[in-house]
This record gives sequence, C-alpha cells and structure tokens, in this order.
Amino acid sequence: MNIGELVLNASEVYGHDAADQRAYAVAAALEVIAVKAGQSGAHVTHLDTEMGRLSSYADKIQEALKVK
Repeated sequence: MNIGELVLNASEVYGHDAADQRAYAVAAALEVIAVKAGQSGAHVTHLDTEMGRLSSYADKIQEALKVK
C-alpha cells in the first residue's frame, strides 16, 4: 500500500472504525519518517527523534483529513 492509499484509509472515505483509521494514519506517518530517514542518511539520533514524533505526525494526518 502506498502512502496515498494509507492516508485515504485513515480518513472516513472507506468507513473504517476509529482504531483502523488511527492504524492507517500511523502507517502513513511511518512512511513519512522512512522517507525523511532515507534523505538524512538514517543517522540513529535523527531516526530516534523522528520516531519520537510518530504520534504527532499521525495526529496531524488525522486532523488534516477532517472535513471543515
């Protein structure tokens, strides 16, 4: 599944329950971290910092998907 599909599954488009939507948002956030880590040369300290932001990234993905 690519990041676009993960993000769509994190939304209400497919009718997933809240737990599944969160899991998809976390998976999308992990993809973002993987790309960032690849760009930085995957230095362990950088990766630890990014993993510490995982929940925040997932929160931002879910917030961005809310219809306003």
